Amino acid sequence: MLPFRVGFGYDLHRLVEGRKLILGGIDIPHSKGLLGHSDGDCLAHAIADAILGAAGLSDIGHFFPDTDPIHKDMDSQEILKRAQKEVSELGYTIANIDSTIIAEEPKIGPYKDLMKQKMAKSLGIEPSQIGIKATTNEKIGPIGAREAIAAHAVCLLARI
Repeated sequence: MLPFRVGFGYDLHRLVEGRKLILGGIDIPHSKGLLGHSDGDCLAHAIADAILGAAGLSDIGHFFPDTDPIHKDMDSQEILKRAQKEVSELGYTIANIDSTIIAEEPKIGPYKDLMKQKMAKSLGIEPSQIGIKATTNEKIGPIGAREAIAAHAVCLLARI
């Protein structure tokens, strides 16, 4: 088994009225929220997929199918916990995570530290092991039109 493995994750959810905006496990005040079978947390989903992908495992849709009503409105921190458990059982630990949120609004900066703390707790790592950046899509495409938010993530696993 390799001592290090890298995985990449991506997720995008549409913004809709009548939903809370949850990113990185934090409820961010906004007029719209992310549509999804779970809480729609595209940052947590991208990170979970990066963790699972680094271990060569299936994506979150395999572990949490959107056809199963038990996962309806699920807290995505549970998805992160499961991803961490799966890689731990294979003898890996999360060395670090880097991520980027792509959104025209709201401003992400004020919530980054809270997101790191929340997700680090779910993953059993230190907040310093998680990087979160934010950018806009320069008003281009569905993200630029404020119709969606996306996230990219990369994870480095290390052999325990």
